[in-house]
Amino acid sequence: MTLSENLPYLRTRQNMTQEQLAEQLDVSRQSVSKWESGASYPEMETILKLCDIFHIDMDTLLRGSAEKSLAEDSAGYDRFMNLYALKIAGAVAGIIVGVAVSSLIYLMGMPEVFSVILLMTVIAVCTVILIASGMEEENFRKQYPVVSDFYTDKQRQGFRRKSIWYVAGSVGAILFGVILLILTEGLEAYEEWIGSVFLLIVAGAVFFLVYSGMMEEKYHIAKYNWLNNPTPEDKARRRRVRTVCGVIILLATALYVGLGMSLKVWKAAAVIYPVAGILCGVAKVLLGPKMDEE
Repeated sequence: MTLSENLPYLRTRQNMTQEQLAEQLDVSRQSVSKWESGASYPEMETILKLCDIFHIDMDTLLRGSAEKSLAEDSAGYDRFMNLYALKIAGAVAGIIVGVAVSSLIYLMGMPEVFSVILLMTVIAVCTVILIASGMEEENFRKQYPVVSDFYTDKQRQGFRRKSIWYVAGSVGAILFGVILLILTEGLEAYEEWIGSVFLLIVAGAVFFLVYSGMMEEKYHIAKYNWLNNPTPEDKARRRRVRTVCGVIILLATALYVGLGMSLKVWKAAAVIYPVAGILCGVAKVLLGPKMDEE
């Protein structure tokens, strides 16, 4: 296929008229009409704009089949993002599970040193997974900076229906845990046991909340392509976020070790890491690049 065949398909797919496309490109409607009839050819700068507007690579636009490209996941994007979401959600929830399990082991009569070793091991493993997964995602973005939007409206709507239950179920689980804590208040003999069970409930809720959010993000192909082609200002914002998050993690680690060694509260102090993760997320929202600024 050629540009004259791909362009009408792409324009129609986005319910865009020749006039609307011409306005975005700052050209006349007649120019767009000539491109689609094969009577003339756009300049290179305009071709690049067309790639940005339709989120398609230049080779596919000029020589490939846009229809075929948009109908299939040639980069393996969907599979990669599914695994990425599972790894990140699992690692984040795993830290909370580690705190709960280490507490349960201690309550069952095992020496405290074993519970501390278990907790530190879980935190180390989950941290490695988070770092390695982030590096894998960065490499994937470099290899596939532009991905065609192959998802259908039916697929998007299907996931949105699922995500409602993910979020509602997670919130409901946390509320159930809170009710459990309230109903069992005063049972000192079981207080720590119930607290550990509550953490396990929270861990499950956190997993589905993180997973749901990342899967929702997966369907935003336009945002994925935008993030892979940042402006200098966007790059500066990203460096700022990385610096702030690095400082947060270092401070969290110093505080965790300090509290653990001075007050011997290794298990309780582990909550610092989830809090640090939340603070990093807040920093990303407040300081990171924003799509509407482009």
